[in-house]
Amino acid sequence: MESGATVWNCPFDYAEALEFDPTLKRLLTEEPVARIKLPYGEGEAWLVTRYEDVRTVTTDRRFSRSAIIGRDFPRMTPEPIVQDEAINVMDPPASSRLRSLVSKAFAPRQVERMRARTQRVVDDLLDRMTAQGSPADLMESLASPLPLTTICEVLDIPEADRGQLRGHARTMMNVTVENRDRAVRAKADMRAYFKTLTAKRRQHPGDDLISALATARDGDELLNDQELTVLAMVLLITGQDTTTYEIGNLAYTLLTRPKELAMVRARPEMLPQAMEELLRFIPFRKGVGIPRVATEDVELSGVTIRAGDIVHVSYLTANRDGRKFDRPDELDLEREDRPSHMTFGWGGHHCLGAPLAFTELEVALGALLERFPELRLAQPPEDVRWNTNSIWRYPLELPVAW
Repeated sequence: MESGATVWNCPFDYAEALEFDPTLKRLLTEEPVARIKLPYGEGEAWLVTRYEDVRTVTTDRRFSRSAIIGRDFPRMTPEPIVQDEAINVMDPPASSRLRSLVSKAFAPRQVERMRARTQRVVDDLLDRMTAQGSPADLMESLASPLPLTTICEVLDIPEADRGQLRGHARTMMNVTVENRDRAVRAKADMRAYFKTLTAKRRQHPGDDLISALATARDGDELLNDQELTVLAMVLLITGQDTTTYEIGNLAYTLLTRPKELAMVRARPEMLPQAMEELLRFIPFRKGVGIPRVATEDVELSGVTIRAGDIVHVSYLTANRDGRKFDRPDELDLEREDRPSHMTFGWGGHHCLGAPLAFTELEVALGALLERFPELRLAQPPEDVRWNTNSIWRYPLELPVAW
């Protein structure tokens, strides 16, 4: 079958709070391989929404990430967030080499060191929250400072530089058209900063993650200077904002679901399992991310995608696909059928920082529930305000009391 006559206009407007996007739900059920138009970029694209089709697109060599370089591809943001040399637009074998080197910096020993650092930061932030007293804004007190502080500690970025780097990252994620020029400048400024910083670490390595990346070897292979610069930049961007938003989303979801909250409080040992289900269930972002290009004709779910076509996937819909998950729209923390969710991506572009992100989320949520057994929302859920100008979904403030 060829493309249907329908082209779905997909600004991917926000659903209510963390409700699932109704347009994505319709696409999953009515047209799982659909033609879409996005707010920015030239032309149309395919959107693939079923779990197995998403897995095919993200693992099959007939779909190329690097082929988008130089193209004004359909996207959510005015300026592409991605760097042309970044690992997240490489195809194997180039990406395999980099991933092998990076995985050495995320070895279990390194992740445990990161866990200890994260625990110290969390304890300090919760001490301050306790001292300031109830009520408090959980976004301001914990969710916002924790990931930035942790990733900057792990990368050993000077405290004086952190605020400006966070501002650059947020500017790059903004979806408003008037933000385009600011996003171009922010990307250039951040790149220049990391070019200087990584050169220093190459000459004088310490015990931070950039130094670990600079010295990681796979035989005679090392990351070159450009690869190291872009990778450090990607780690800072992806290692702070996404985790900030997910802390807010996880906390909101539990605090608005008394049964699930009571379950995790009564059985703290089930937190890692509960978090996997929460990560599957929560629609953490708006729309789609970096697409691929079909390098030859491919048939998916009876639809022929032609060579040269742009193809987006939705990890959000894959996580809600009833062919893969029983009762996909229910949050079940004791779920027995637990296929892997796609919140951290899939295949050759599964998030490299996922071990650090999961560790941060687990430490933050575990400490929060332990320290504040009476924690509750300090306002009705319907009064919580949500972000509307970024690719991420999250509460702007989350007032809590104890």
